[in-house]
Amino acid sequence: MAAVTSGRPYHVIVFGATGFTGQFVVEEVARCAAQSPDGSALKWAVAGRSRRRLEEVLKRAAGRLSMPELRTDVEIIVADVSIDGSLAIMCEQGLVILNCVGPYRFYGEPVVKACIENGAHYIDICGEPQFLERMQLEYHTKALDRGVYVIGSCGFDSIPADLGTIYTQRQFKGTLTAVESFLEISSGPEGSSGHDATWQSAVYGFADSGSLRQLRKKFGHKPLPVVGAKVKKRGFMFFSKEIEQYAIPFMGSDPSVVKRTQRFLHEEEQQSPVAIYQQSGNMMSHL
Repeated sequence: MAAVTSGRPYHVIVFGATGFTGQFVVEEVARCAAQSPDGSALKWAVAGRSRRRLEEVLKRAAGRLSMPELRTDVEIIVADVSIDGSLAIMCEQGLVILNCVGPYRFYGEPVVKACIENGAHYIDICGEPQFLERMQLEYHTKALDRGVYVIGSCGFDSIPADLGTIYTQRQFKGTLTAVESFLEISSGPEGSSGHDATWQSAVYGFADSGSLRQLRKKFGHKPLPVVGAKVKKRGFMFFSKEIEQYAIPFMGSDPSVVKRTQRFLHEEEQQSPVAIYQQSGNMMSHL
């Protein structure tokens, strides 16, 4: 990675670096870059609407990580989802765009489009099934033609569920037919809170669930074969013996993401599909 390929100055650009999640991503990228072996330095930049706020993010990260060089060595790119030209300029400069600007149903598509048109790979932390599946439906062929990867849900939604299912499948001695997972949400002594963009994503997603069903019909997928016995369907709220508390079905994108992966593995690699069932436990406080 010593020389950035394709004539681009950066391996990675963090777009939306001033947002709630973007600031954490900046710190993590900075740590990874600092750990790069000699001669393979990760070249990266931050991007967003406000140069001043991006400077503040780098200043804060420099202090938290004791890396004063972040304030001078990391480039700043001004880009706005409402200005196509600025997105094009950003995407022309990076091999990979890490998109942290949400809710993605409102702000994600222009970035996906700009990445494909300008040959940059796209990664996000989206937990919105409607956006993820609509981008697949509308841009898969275009991305394939340009050799661009568009990869969603590369965060809490839904890496643990997706890779966890694949890991379990590979380690299982026999044919794994279904996975039922439980998520327990805990908080510390100061309680818990949710971010505004996450709240908006959830509210609009639930309100527009009918559109998601219509969208899925457009794929024309055949139902995945059911292997083995079906897992007994849980009610909306039930007492779980597994975690000894009441639980509800998990409302996030994990089942959607896992099912898409299992469909790909079944159709492209003839693997036996695994059904996913995910539940969410009560909000618990650990002091």
